[in-house]
Amino acid sequence: MRIAVDAMGGDHAPDAIVRGAVDALPELAPEDRLVLVGKEHDIRELLAERGVAGGGGDPRIEIVHCPEVIGMDESPVDAVRAKKHSSIVVSAQLGSVRTAVNRCDVVLSAGNTGACVSAATMQMKRLPGVHRPGIAVTFPAFHGPVVLCDAGANPEPRPTHLWQYGLMSEVFSRTVLGIERPRIAQMNIGSEEGKGGSMINQVHELFKATPNCNYVGFIEGRDLFDGIADVVVTDGFTGNTLLKMAEGMARSLFKAIAHEIFEHSPDLGLQLEPIFKGIYKKNDYHEYGGAPLLGVNGVYVIAHGSSESKTIKNAVRNSRQYVSHHLNDAIVRRIAEATSIAGILHEQEPA
Repeated sequence: MRIAVDAMGGDHAPDAIVRGAVDALPELAPEDRLVLVGKEHDIRELLAERGVAGGGGDPRIEIVHCPEVIGMDESPVDAVRAKKHSSIVVSAQLGSVRTAVNRCDVVLSAGNTGACVSAATMQMKRLPGVHRPGIAVTFPAFHGPVVLCDAGANPEPRPTHLWQYGLMSEVFSRTVLGIERPRIAQMNIGSEEGKGGSMINQVHELFKATPNCNYVGFIEGRDLFDGIADVVVTDGFTGNTLLKMAEGMARSLFKAIAHEIFEHSPDLGLQLEPIFKGIYKKNDYHEYGGAPLLGVNGVYVIAHGSSESKTIKNAVRNSRQYVSHHLNDAIVRRIAEATSIAGILHEQEPA
């Protein structure tokens, strides 16, 4: 398996990205290859610091030179069109099924999210029948993992986009996470029938009309971690806001609890410290690494912009399973089946 890593994407690139990719090598299969995409001189220096001779010395590491970098603050679509030799664009090209030579099975980037989505859509194209790709983030919860889609790819979706996010995430939840019959819910301002705007209710009707769909209706933000649903569907603006709020709340809550316990009893705090570290690890996004961009014709994983080396290490390791589970084949079948039976028109929209 060939895994392309955008070495220049992220707040801590290229240092954290290259270190994380190298740290992932022992967990990969002997035949796997890491393809580091970015400024060759910078990558080679970092590899040398790690005692790794990439691009000829170590057969597991290849370097693809890209002179351009898309910044985190640049306009996504404009930057992708203007910087054709950037690490984000070239990485997406390597992941395209149309690439005949040295194609990569997985693409991973912690760069500008909008640029990643644009590059993946333009270069890799969409799966047959898919209108818009969506980012599927897995939330750790007490009752088990919860998949939230979309988490930032599409802030202004149409009803069919949200409906497809639910179906694609259902396939992801069943195929990758092993949940036999995932429960799908839609984020809304209330759980009662008729709540929300017209688009929300159109999506509601689409799910109800879809055969073999374990749709449980609306949920509110406070229900996200209560085990009511395995898949939660929402627009990219709301999903990204929920994601970052949950990350910040978890971090602040753990700090507050630890502070109070150590203030009350330092000895008790030392006894409980391993437990708190274990719980925090289960809820730390660095452990999950990245989120798949569902709906593109290939495997594209988007990591957090503030990714550290361990984030990238885990993202590289976890990305292999999206290929091995043949996720895209299952998504295409599910979309075609649901569209055909439910009688929903699938008019392709411009990329």
